[in-house]
Amino acid sequence: MTAVGGLAPRSKYDNNHLVPSTKKQETHDRIVRTAAAAIRKHGFAGTSVADIMEQAGLTHGGFYAHFDSRDAMLAEALDRGAGEALEGLARAPDGAAPGAALEALVASYLSDRHLAAPEAGCTLAALGSEAPRQTAEVRRVATRRAKEMADLIARQLPGWGSATGHEDALAVMSCLVGAMVIARAVDDPALGKAIRGAAAKLIRNGVRR
Repeated sequence: MTAVGGLAPRSKYDNNHLVPSTKKQETHDRIVRTAAAAIRKHGFAGTSVADIMEQAGLTHGGFYAHFDSRDAMLAEALDRGAGEALEGLARAPDGAAPGAALEALVASYLSDRHLAAPEAGCTLAALGSEAPRQTAEVRRVATRRAKEMADLIARQLPGWGSATGHEDALAVMSCLVGAMVIARAVDDPALGKAIRGAAAKLIRNGVRR
């Protein structure tokens, strides 16, 4: 790291070792990134501090230099995972024909790729059933990100800004998330595909224009 004005970069103690503050942030981000994928793949209950630190290539003892508790890590991981998923979903309508933005978003969400990769996808579909049993801190994150997803969907609707737009967005979000949860739950690929196709059709025919 290059020193500024002849001064060495500021450092902080991390796990009893003096390290540059940027190094600590990089390590923190690695833990959060690892946890964000793990909770979506294994669930909150299936994600332990020891496993996350091992997957991140770090020692268990260094965890509390970054988080006050496991729940604090889970909240930040959920926020990171939801943000990543929303960013990807927001790009889905890019290049879509006029009036086809919602269709593009729906196709992306209900795709085979999303179905097969919960660790990189929507946190509501991956973790929604577990959220009621989490701490208030984690649920606040889930609530905020759910509202952001509804807002993203609303912006793709033909009636964006209308009195019914928010209600339609909530209905579309519920249909998308529910379809993905059920499609992942069943062990019949044909049924899972039919569920997603039926959801897409319902949205296509049901959104008010």
